Amino acid sequence: MKLSIVVPVYNEKNTIEKILNEIKAVQGLDKEIIVVDDASTDGTIDILKGLELIHPDVHFYYKEKNRGKGHALKVGFEHTIGDYVIVQDADLEYDPNDYLKLIRALDEHKAQVIYGSRFSGSYEDMSTLHYFGNKILTLITNIFFGVMLTDMETCYKLMPGDFVRNVNIKSERFDFEPEITAKILKSGLKIREVPISYRGRTHNEGKKITWRDGIHALFTLIKYRFMD
Repeated sequence: MKLSIVVPVYNEKNTIEKILNEIKAVQGLDKEIIVVDDASTDGTIDILKGLELIHPDVHFYYKEKNRGKGHALKVGFEHTIGDYVIVQDADLEYDPNDYLKLIRALDEHKAQVIYGSRFSGSYEDMSTLHYFGNKILTLITNIFFGVMLTDMETCYKLMPGDFVRNVNIKSERFDFEPEITAKILKSGLKIREVPISYRGRTHNEGKKITWRDGIHALFTLIKYRFMD
């Protein structure tokens, strides 16, 4: 099975090289790595250009205009060829070694989609705002769609490649997470969760999501619960 790993990047000059090395260090996987830069302005692009020479097997794409994580993922998904696809944020909050755990769960749980749950695993340094925001959005997802998820907002969503390449993603920012979850569930695919590890970072360290994104996520859930 080939796993396509899509890495959206925006102003991550301090972490992009390390996360790429961590992805490549994961053993026992046939991996395809796709990096999409969302018009970074902090020198990240220069680092990526250098990494192209070091990692000729990695696919790099550069957007001319910043449009957000959701749009960067849409670009990346179009270039995947893997049987399954997962998103890897470039900020070191998630551990690529957990890929294997998610892949094993496909057979163990007899599901088509596997989410990595931070709240059933180990998490640290998550702010109170983000903790309760995640919990509320997950609760609303469960009510709307009749499921029992613990972490709808997780970055680690292991999804079938054919589904990802054919789904029409309209969200351009962090509202990607509720949109893709709604479309997975409305398509009839089953989601199961496995515990993963997580270490959050602060806004001073570069975290970009804010309370406004939580409001947008709420309206996105409502929107895609009642429309396509």
